[in-house]
Amino acid sequence: MNDPTDPTHDPVRAFAALLTPEGRALLDEVRGTDPAKELAVATRLRRDHPADLVSAALGQARLRQRAAAAKFTPEDADRMFFTPNGFEQSTRTSVATYRAARLLDLGVTSVADLCCGIGGDAIALARAGVRVLAVDRDPLTVAVARANAEALGLAELIEVREADVTEVDTSAYDAVFVDPARRGGRGRIFDPEAYSPPLSWAIGAATTAPLAALKIAPGVPHEAIPAAAEAEWISDGGDVKEAVLWFGTGVRAGAVRATLLPGPRVLHGRGLPDPEVRSVGRYLYEPDGAVIRAHLVAEVAEEVGGGLVDETIAYVTADELRPTAYASAYEITDQLPFRVKKLKALLREREVGVLTVKKRGSAVEPEELRRKVKPQGPNSATVFLTRVAGAPAMLIGRPV
Repeated sequence: MNDPTDPTHDPVRAFAALLTPEGRALLDEVRGTDPAKELAVATRLRRDHPADLVSAALGQARLRQRAAAAKFTPEDADRMFFTPNGFEQSTRTSVATYRAARLLDLGVTSVADLCCGIGGDAIALARAGVRVLAVDRDPLTVAVARANAEALGLAELIEVREADVTEVDTSAYDAVFVDPARRGGRGRIFDPEAYSPPLSWAIGAATTAPLAALKIAPGVPHEAIPAAAEAEWISDGGDVKEAVLWFGTGVRAGAVRATLLPGPRVLHGRGLPDPEVRSVGRYLYEPDGAVIRAHLVAEVAEEVGGGLVDETIAYVTADELRPTAYASAYEITDQLPFRVKKLKALLREREVGVLTVKKRGSAVEPEELRRKVKPQGPNSATVFLTRVAGAPAMLIGRPV
């Protein structure tokens, strides 16, 4: 296989080889290859095909399997093309579809997708009937995005352009969507000004467009969010996926919301003060991660009539069970100070063999605790490792 650091190696040409009849035939042949059998498959195929092409096909097969498991439907993933970084930063289909629907509801018919990556967001927009200009400066990424638009039959709605997004005129489009690169050669980038392009440029581009959505990491500090933006945190199946800054939507500047998928279930911030700390009641509510990231735990606490177990911990406790779409409820049976021996004895007494360990505000690792208590028996329980009124504690219960 060619060394990617070799100046004679052309990744775009190597990718183009996958689009030839020989490359597509190889992709069909290696579809679903078991990773444990890759070496044997590669050895066999290299007898009749160039080694680089075989390696590229197997690499695509691996990425397609990961994409089908984590972000895209199996039907789409099986036809799409990926790069490792492009896959990592691509938007999950359910999230991209939700965002496209929101843009459509806002009357958008055309979008300039800046930093389009492999085209996941452009695909969702085009499927919603929106015309898309998809821009990226990396030649390989552009080639992959263009191949994906063609593979999914969306080339008429998606124009893919290789350019520096800072030099693209977006005035002909109803809205701008910006997804700065947040991964570098060493992995994730946590400094927003180290994004490519920097967050400050992306905000500037967003504020000058009629309507804009700017995708950022969900861990962005709230103080870095411009006052003119509406901030939205999105989770899917309980996993926080991203934050989006919206501009020009007509929503009050500074508004905050948490959106939970599937649904969507949307919790709007109302500027409530922090909930009071109270003693642990019969029920414990674990807010969804998007709710926590959006700093909307107070809204959940008000909804269930509860308070916090600790002023620094996002667990809500209450005496009554009330329905909420924004938190998981547990019935608490025991509250103990943190003592592994006490927990082990209690679990043995109740014959708990299936133990779910959750933690917030504790340095103990769940797997480490499981090894120490050695749960055995037919029953199940959930233990929360946390702090109650500042002291390490264990709360034992079960999902409602």
